[in-house]
Amino acid sequence: MSHKIIALDAMGGDHGPQVTVGAAKQALQEIPDLQLVLVGNEALIKSELSNNGLSSESRIRIHHSSEVVDMDESPTAALKKKKDSSMRVAINLVKDGEVQACVSAGNTGALMATSKFVLKTIRGVSRPAICTVLPGIEGHSYMLDLGANLECTPENLAEFALMGSILAQSVDGIKSPSIGLLNIGSEAIKGSETVKRASQLISDSRLNYYGFVEGDDIYKGTVDVIVTDGFVGNVSLKTGEGLAALVNHVLRTEFSRNWMTRLAAICAMSVLSSIKRKLDPRKYNGASLLGLNGIVIKSHGSADSSSFLNAIKIASIEIENDVPQRISNAIESYFNQAEEAVI
Repeated sequence: MSHKIIALDAMGGDHGPQVTVGAAKQALQEIPDLQLVLVGNEALIKSELSNNGLSSESRIRIHHSSEVVDMDESPTAALKKKKDSSMRVAINLVKDGEVQACVSAGNTGALMATSKFVLKTIRGVSRPAICTVLPGIEGHSYMLDLGANLECTPENLAEFALMGSILAQSVDGIKSPSIGLLNIGSEAIKGSETVKRASQLISDSRLNYYGFVEGDDIYKGTVDVIVTDGFVGNVSLKTGEGLAALVNHVLRTEFSRNWMTRLAAICAMSVLSSIKRKLDPRKYNGASLLGLNGIVIKSHGSADSSSFLNAIKIASIEIENDVPQRISNAIESYFNQAEEAVI
């Protein structure tokens, strides 16, 4: 049996080895063909492995690194000054072919900058994008970009549509994912010139283009893939996370006001549990850095072990489906199609 080998930035995020090693233990239990390389301070990792009963685990090995990228460190500083950081070393392992993917809960800007510098972008991709899954009334949707590119050209947005479509095909097995372009209205006359031009480019491609979608479509599940620039995408994502936290807070507050509301909460326990599962951000943790010559998954910095586990699972699925190669093939086909159209 061939194994999937994933490097974990064991020092990244708010909690470091305490979370990453705990997630590693769960991942090894749930994914039989998985091997893990834990990158970071060897002494700290060994201690946490021992705490989790994994000190002699044959499917885990440690790769020592002497530095850590701080969560508030500038991407440029991390790239230039932290060449032996756990993040940089984990990405280098992907480049060198020692592992097939990297998962990190570290500094997002540093992770993207380092990944782009070390792995380079797929030929034909001008900018990598951050993509994640968002829950919806009907299933879920993939959304990109979520912060890597604050300003985008129409061509960038068309590339995002293609990469998002490939990811949805690979992970969910959707034959022809529907693509929506986020706009301030669904009418063709609305939106910036950039969005209008991007709409035309996506429409002229072979993608299953639905058309413009609005903010309220994000959590409806109207389309399989939602495309936007990184500024709007990141604001939309954080707004959704804040709303979910508000709903949770209001429910807790209202159901704990007095003995009658607490009794009502007990009666509604199954419904409340269902809501909690549906909105649990841990189920959707793990954003793909698409467009790179390698698989890199970004976990929330505040992730717990269960949440980080989901990011590892996403990396495993992308390895199985060879997502970078599929994107490369699709980009090449896209440009060949464009050349034929000109001829």
